[in-house]
Amino acid sequence: MSVHLTHWGTFEAVSDGERLTGVRAWRGDPEPMPLIDNVASAQHHPARITQPHVRKGWLDHGPGAPARGDEPFVPVSWETALDLLAGELRRVYRDHGAEAVYGGSYGWASAGRFHHAQSQVHRFLNCLGGYVRHVNSYSLGTSTVLLPYVIADVNVLLNKATAKSVLAEQTELVVAFGGLSPKNAAVSPGGVSRHHNRGWMSAAQARGCRFVSVSPLRDDTPAEAQAEWIAPRPGSDAAFMLALAQVLDADGLADSGFLDRYTVGYARFASYLRGETDGIVKDPEWASEITGVPATRIRGLAHEMATARTLVTVSWSLQRARHGEQPLWLGVVLAAMLGQIGLPGGGFGHGYGSTALVGEPAPRISVPRLKQGRNAVSTYIPVARIADMLLNPGAPYDYNGERLTYPDIRLVYWAGGNPFHHHQDLARLREAFTRPETVVVNDPFWTATARHADIVLPVTMTIERDDFGSGQNDRMFFPMPALTEPHGQARDDYAIFAELSDRLGIGKDFTEGRTTMEWLRHLYDEWKDTTGDWPVPDFDEFWAGDGLELPLADKPQVAFADFRADPDQHPLTTPTGKIEIFSSTIDGYAYADCPGHPVWLEPDEWLGSPEPRFALQLVANQPKSRLHSQLDVGAHSQSIKIAGREPVRMNPSDAAARGLRDGDLVRIFNDRGACLAGLAVDEAVRPGVAQLSTGAWYDPDPTDPSFCRHGNPNVLTADAPSSTLSQGCTGQLTLVEIEPYAGTPPQLSVSRPPATA
Repeated sequence: MSVHLTHWGTFEAVSDGERLTGVRAWRGDPEPMPLIDNVASAQHHPARITQPHVRKGWLDHGPGAPARGDEPFVPVSWETALDLLAGELRRVYRDHGAEAVYGGSYGWASAGRFHHAQSQVHRFLNCLGGYVRHVNSYSLGTSTVLLPYVIADVNVLLNKATAKSVLAEQTELVVAFGGLSPKNAAVSPGGVSRHHNRGWMSAAQARGCRFVSVSPLRDDTPAEAQAEWIAPRPGSDAAFMLALAQVLDADGLADSGFLDRYTVGYARFASYLRGETDGIVKDPEWASEITGVPATRIRGLAHEMATARTLVTVSWSLQRARHGEQPLWLGVVLAAMLGQIGLPGGGFGHGYGSTALVGEPAPRISVPRLKQGRNAVSTYIPVARIADMLLNPGAPYDYNGERLTYPDIRLVYWAGGNPFHHHQDLARLREAFTRPETVVVNDPFWTATARHADIVLPVTMTIERDDFGSGQNDRMFFPMPALTEPHGQARDDYAIFAELSDRLGIGKDFTEGRTTMEWLRHLYDEWKDTTGDWPVPDFDEFWAGDGLELPLADKPQVAFADFRADPDQHPLTTPTGKIEIFSSTIDGYAYADCPGHPVWLEPDEWLGSPEPRFALQLVANQPKSRLHSQLDVGAHSQSIKIAGREPVRMNPSDAAARGLRDGDLVRIFNDRGACLAGLAVDEAVRPGVAQLSTGAWYDPDPTDPSFCRHGNPNVLTADAPSSTLSQGCTGQLTLVEIEPYAGTPPQLSVSRPPATA
């Protein structure tokens, strides 16, 4: 029996050496997740890549050949593939320089710290001279940019959040904008050993804590919380929060002492609340017209928040939308007006219910990882602007107070990730992927990204290689010996880059003369020398064991407690050292879509428009049956499909109005595209809303890339930024219509390899 770490949990595995024969949850996990069932069933699926492949047009005509994504592939030997790739890398770096190479990777590919695809590809490209990189993420692009101006770096909000144990003991009221999703809280970068999401809420509720979930989906908060469900129109949370703030201000409930000592800019914001700047008082009656929530409930909730130890928490989903800065900023402002930031159980949270790591006590000792080296290229893009970059080389754009220029990318090297899952407006992304001269993908599976590549190299799954791993903010550090032999001819990313490095004359720089096991031992021994008095076994004992429990802080953490105790000795890292309700820095950028304090800005697409183009607001949230698009072919992910398609949920009233029944095959469409889905009728969805999770592998119709046969909502979502400030993605919300699908359903192609020649 071997223990193995994944981003969504830890399992104990039995293997016959070739494949997994049994998978069960690790005995230490109090809330195990069924996602582990995807691993064994996906390992030898027909969608695994068995050997290297080269797109026929690229092989016949060289770099820049058209029809990427439409042509068959030619299976080749590893020797041929690596020779071709080494030659192409040599050509691009020689003729166009390192700024012509984009090193794409998203970091979720491996739970292991050595075979971390992002670290491997970036280390390799750095040895070659560097690459154009991305900053931020699709999940937190808006937060990463905004929060340092307002309260703290986003990692402080994630890694130093008030402990769940403190919330369970001290909090009296949790107001969760975007809910506390149990499915999102099941996953964490690097892995999860123990899940505690339901446990702390159950304990808090039993003690008398009340939960209010503000979301279009009732099940965005687990049943254990017994939460009150408030469902405003999607996209109107900022108006709801402004009205809460207006009541606190008008009724004398704001903590003026806290605001005076710990914040800046409240007077400017209060003038806006009171209507002194635009003639509109942001009271509950005003907000009710926008949100659909009764004014009496808004006013009552504000008073409840002011008379209890209240945690205001904002999910990541709210900032993944047009003007996503506004509700996020307002969450901080509400917590500041209540005066509870820095108190046990009160204040502001960001990501409880969005990832497992938030509220977990951070270990005092970090785990070893492979160094990526120095990138000699300073050029970068916000990650959600990849299509803009490829389509508009040389074009200027604004971001975070800077004027930047898109580079001219000739080669894309992607390892670890699937942009055809994360990105929006996939027909536009598909067009963008035709622009580079060469696209290279390392992947275990024939994902849409691999199908849109020129050179495709099969890599191992985590169960097929030796590694060690520990999740962000997780207390366990596990050895991860290979459980089986690799599928087909799959190789580790490290082995691939080592061979390429030898061909390109940088072998010693990349490998430093070490094999995988020598690297694991070297990294472990280096780490062991930094752990001080904490006893650490030698590598052989660690490798043969069941994992190490890392030491934690002496007492549970409370976010911003030091700042509250002495803001002069422990200032924030904001420009003023205080919470910035008004930011003169942001105001100085003069961005119309993100002014100097939070405001109500009407979304481009929402149900509150006088004449909305389409009648349903689609919520494209994260799936419960997989992590992002990972292992969509696995048994658990496939078990929730309807007619082989991703399920879309609708309220019974909306389904009845369209003559739709549970289990129907439906067509979801708007001006950007369309997809097929299987209908699930569910009262947990607000009327006027449809919910379709991301992650179904993009399966475009051969004649129309804007039509996905499988149910990927990103053929419908807009490739537009949250704001000029953050350039974050807006994949959470879009307007659609849904109708019965007439005719014979088209066959899916994602579950089998592409055509070969």
